[in-house]
Amino acid sequence: MEPMDIVGKSKEDASLPKATMTKIIKEMLPPDVRVARDAQDLLIECCVEFINLVSSESNEVCNREEKRTIAPEHVLKALQVLGFGEYIEEVYAAYEQHKIETMHDSLKGGKWSNGAEMTEEEAAAEQQRMFAEARARMNGGAVAPKQPEPDSSRLES
Repeated sequence: MEPMDIVGKSKEDASLPKATMTKIIKEMLPPDVRVARDAQDLLIECCVEFINLVSSESNEVCNREEKRTIAPEHVLKALQVLGFGEYIEEVYAAYEQHKIETMHDSLKGGKWSNGAEMTEEEAAAEQQRMFAEARARMNGGAVAPKQPEPDSSRLES
């Protein structure tokens, strides 16, 4: 692959989130196994290279079929061409599971929906609470005094 194979970025600029990758690496290993930082970096680089390889081959499959958009079928065919045919069944199952979860999320109202609607007042109160928590964290844990809520019985007196 050429250094500028990734649109708009040099090959060296393409990476994966280090914290996420480290978490995945640790989850895949027994709890008593440690991984040196250099080994983690190498694994991340291997993942990036693998993604570049599969993406490039998927693009070639797509072009041979005179299509302009890489479809899941192109990725599966690329895996076969690259010699990863033994993984196709598992990759396809993961893809199907992803489709089901995505459809379920969209029916639920998206990733930000918690299933319950908030009134504008409730949302504003929640926002203020979150701001106060953030301020407290920024101030070294000092919690700002809670603002008293107006008592309607006192207002009438």
